Amino acid sequence: MGKRILLALMALIFVFTSAEIGFAAEKGNERKGKYIYRKVYKSCYKRGEVDSAKPPLDPNSKTQAQWNEIFDKNKSEEFGCKEEWDKLSEEDLRDIFSYLHGHASDSGNPVTCK
Repeated sequence: MGKRILLALMALIFVFTSAEIGFAAEKGNERKGKYIYRKVYKSCYKRGEVDSAKPPLDPNSKTQAQWNEIFDKNKSEEFGCKEEWDKLSEEDLRDIFSYLHGHASDSGNPVTCK
């Protein structure tokens, strides 16, 4: 009886641990996302498409739901610099999304300085 309980407990721990690892893999790297987001606009500025190397949208300029909608519906035209955005990999986009979503105006850690 004790072995069955122990085996069931170990199976539950394995299932929950596996699920946590899966969710962690889908979330991007916020620090990397911040770097890539700024790098996109520096490159765009050097090309002469925009007037400033500073990204036009701060993370706190939208709510988490608004960032979800932009990335779900691929509304990259809001960002400008289409050529640079088209070159980004799925991982880069996931990292940028994590940065913007994680510091949105209604998040637990909104960006407060510009």
